[in-house]
Amino acid sequence: MTGPAQTRSPLADIAAGVTLFHPRPEHVAALVAAFSVPVPHVFAYDNGGVSLETRAVLDRSDGVRVIGTGDNVGVGAALNRMAEAATAAGARYLLLLDQDSEPSPELILGLRAAMGRLSPMQGPAMVGPVQRPVEGRKTPRYPLRRGVPALPGLDPVEFMATSGSLLDLAAFARIGPFREDYFIDAIDLEWCFRAWAAGHSCWVDRATPMAQCVGSGIIRARWLPVAIARQPLFRMETYIRNTVYGWRLAHVPRRWKLTQMAYLPLQTALYWSDSGYKPAVLGRLLRAAANGFRGRLGRPAGAP
Repeated sequence: MTGPAQTRSPLADIAAGVTLFHPRPEHVAALVAAFSVPVPHVFAYDNGGVSLETRAVLDRSDGVRVIGTGDNVGVGAALNRMAEAATAAGARYLLLLDQDSEPSPELILGLRAAMGRLSPMQGPAMVGPVQRPVEGRKTPRYPLRRGVPALPGLDPVEFMATSGSLLDLAAFARIGPFREDYFIDAIDLEWCFRAWAAGHSCWVDRATPMAQCVGSGIIRARWLPVAIARQPLFRMETYIRNTVYGWRLAHVPRRWKLTQMAYLPLQTALYWSDSGYKPAVLGRLLRAAANGFRGRLGRPAGAP
C-alpha cells in the first residue's frame, strides 16, 4: 500500500537570480523575506560592494547561494552567470531580479502561471509583470509586438526589463546569452529583439504587477513631451553607445531604429541641458555615440 500522493510545488522548476551591487540592508531583508516561499534555488550574484554583514545574512538564508567574485563585471555577465548556475541546478525557469525589485509569492506564482498558458508553438522566452508606476521615477514602457495577437491577460511586447521577468532557460540556450559587452544598458532590449528574430516571444502578464523604475528621478523637457530618467553620466554614455550600436544589428527592427534615430538626439540634448550645458558633458555624450558607430563596446569609462 502506497502513501498519500505527493503534491508537486508549482515553483519546483524555478530558480531565482538577484544581481547585487552595493545593496542596502532593506533590499537584502526584502529579498530574503520574499524567498521564504519554496523556490528551490536562489542565486545572489555579488557584482560588487556586498559587505561582510550582508554576505553573512545571505549565507544564513535557506537556499540562497552567493556567486560572483565581487568585481563589477556588468549586468550582462551577471545575468549569464546566474542562468548558467540555474541550468546546472536543473531549473527550467529563472526569475531575474535587481536588488531593489519587489518580489513576492504573487509575482512568482503569477508569472509561472502565465508561462504555463503559453503554448510551445508560441515559443515563449520571457514573461514579465506589468509595470506599476513609482511617483517621481520614470516607469519603463514596452511597445506591443506588431502582428502578434494578444492573449487573455497577456500582451506580446517588443522588449521588457529583465528585472522581475521569468526566463525560459531552454529558450535562452537557443537564443544565446545576454551581451556582456553592453555592460549595463539596453541589454534586455537587444536580447528580446534577438529572441523574436529567433522565433521566440516575450510577454507581459497584465494580471501580475510589480513596481519598476529607472534612475533616481525624471528630467523633463520644458516645451516637448520628452522625459528621461536621471542617471549618472557613465550610464547615459553607455545607453547612447549601445543604442547607436544597435542600429548596426540586423535583428533590431528598422521601425525601432528609425524611432530611436529621431528620439536619441532629443534625449541627448535634454540630458545636456540638465547638466547646465557643460561642454565636457556634451563631449562625452558625442564620444559615446561615436563609440557606438565604431563598435567600441565593453566596460565604460567611469563605471564604478
